[in-house]
This record gives sequence, structure tokens and C-alpha cells, in this order.
Amino acid sequence: MHSLEILEVDPQCADALSLLREAAIEARSLYPDPIPADAPWPKNAPTLESGVYLVAYVNALPVACGALRPIDKRTVEVRRMFVTRTRRRGGLARSVLTALEARARQFGYAVMKLETGDRQSPAMALYTSCGFTRIPPFDEYENDPTSVCFEKPVAGAEMGGA
Repeated sequence: MHSLEILEVDPQCADALSLLREAAIEARSLYPDPIPADAPWPKNAPTLESGVYLVAYVNALPVACGALRPIDKRTVEVRRMFVTRTRRRGGLARSVLTALEARARQFGYAVMKLETGDRQSPAMALYTSCGFTRIPPFDEYENDPTSVCFEKPVAGAEMGGA
């Protein structure tokens, strides 16, 4: 049996950055045209107020991550969703997404949005199975032909307000 622990971390800590680099290597293999081989490696910005960066640990090893980045007072974007290749299909992404939704509810968000790539069918299936519906690309994804965007009302959130 494995022990799963999902912890809030500094997005610039070694565990978060190692998962980000692994995700970036995979993204470059999936999307070689829009991501040049010599492009700089992505970095994690500090967590914004009313945001969070989570890392899932199995037996103390970092194996998955996800983050919330505020868009406005009622909307938050799910970002940095990633599970290491050897730990996929074990429910980790769903666990991280559930933890992110709980945090979104605590912060008072009404809607969660996210973007994934059009070649990431397992991610799209996960989001659909978790209650997300497809929406037109938003914000910086509007002109990206590889972007597929989703949104979901935050379970238990107050839907009033602007």
C-alpha cells in the first residue's frame, strides 16, 4: 500500500520545479512545432494571494502537482496539472483536482477554468469525468490553436455576485 499526501508547497521549491521540468519535457515531445527545442524552460511564479500550489507525494516522493491561479474574484484557473508517467492511471490527478476544488471553495471562487492541449486526450477525459465542460479558449489561450479549455462551477460555492 502506498501513502498519499497532498501538500501546499512553494512553487519554486525543488519538488515543484522537478515536476514542472518533467511536464515541460513531455509537452515538448507532444508539441514539437509550437515549442522550439531551444525555448527556455518554464518557471513557476510565486503563488498569488488566493492561489495555491499543491504537490502530491506517494511514499514521500513527489509524483503529481496542480495549482490555482486567480483570474478575478469569482474565477480561478487550474494550472500545472501533471502526474509522473509511472504514476498515471492511479487516481492521482483526480485527487489533486479534488483538493484544488476544495481550496477554490475555501477561497470563495464560483468557477474553475483550465486549459489543456489538444493532444492530451487523457487529460480531457479526466476533466470531463470531473464535471468540467468545454468552453471557447479564454485569455492568453484565445489565439492558440492547440488549446482546449474547460470550466466547472465550484461545488458548494455561492453562485451569486459578479
